[in-house]
Amino acid sequence: MRFVTFTRNASDPRPGVLVGPEKQPWVLDLRAAAERSEEIQFASTSMLDLIEGGERAIDTVRRIVERASAEGELSYPLGTVTLLAPVPEPPQMRDFSVFPGHIRNAPAGMQRIAARKQGDECKAKALKPLDDIPQVYRERPIYYITNRFSVSGHDADVTWPDYSGLMDFELEFGIFLSRGGRNIPASEARKHIFGYTVYNDFSARDTQFEEMQGMLGPAKGKSFDAGNVLGPWIVTSDEIPDPYSLVMRARVNGETWTDSDGSGMLHSFEEMIAYVSRGETLRAGEFFGSGTVGGGCGLELDRWLQHGDIVELEVERIGVLRNRVLCANGS
Repeated sequence: MRFVTFTRNASDPRPGVLVGPEKQPWVLDLRAAAERSEEIQFASTSMLDLIEGGERAIDTVRRIVERASAEGELSYPLGTVTLLAPVPEPPQMRDFSVFPGHIRNAPAGMQRIAARKQGDECKAKALKPLDDIPQVYRERPIYYITNRFSVSGHDADVTWPDYSGLMDFELEFGIFLSRGGRNIPASEARKHIFGYTVYNDFSARDTQFEEMQGMLGPAKGKSFDAGNVLGPWIVTSDEIPDPYSLVMRARVNGETWTDSDGSGMLHSFEEMIAYVSRGETLRAGEFFGSGTVGGGCGLELDRWLQHGDIVELEVERIGVLRNRVLCANGS
């Protein structure tokens, strides 16, 4: 199943599920359908409530979909609704870095920023990726915690903060946890994956470069309004038995900037869950980002976004996440 959070009047977010043909789906209003089918215990849920409801909630959704299949007034063409992030306020958001290409390429990109700040274009052009991956990335899944309130969804405009001049995207995908737990073995962690979504971790690279000198990770380089974009929906884990070789593409104004795939991750999502849950209780609905696929951002490609650019991130079997970038001053 593919789950969404949607609105029709900008003030009443509702959980929904896609029904009908895959290429021209409709959005079934789960709240309205639950009320119609007298599934009262489900009638006022959010997407987070649904996830927290576990298998019983999913079974209820299946019954609702079956009963509502002939009631067209409970469904809307996908193009007539506004999609929010599938979970507009996740309980927690963690973003990892597990793709070897990005780990090797990103330091050269940051050094290019430094060289250009010093006016040394020759040095900037001569910089090369790391020869090897730092051992710490092989030993454990490295991650940081980002702002769970700075979340937006498909087709949302992302207004760039006025303190940054280097606008960048990051091509990622990620998981929502289906249940909580502590000290979860990797062998059991698959049961904790509710589903998958596309993630654009927009990044203010010049600000990130300055902050990283403090050795505490990114802050305002990542945390600004609407900068964490999730969507367009959650595809449940049973629909994607093997998420580790999916084709991943990034397009800017229709031009392909990245054509890659999700193979070669240093650590699986199951291993991420096991690592983070060591001595720490996780909650249903938390989001784990994969980190950027190799070549999946302008920092690696030495290309930057401009005012009005349309960024599309596509992950096979999940979908296409689209956003427009706007400068705060309109230029």
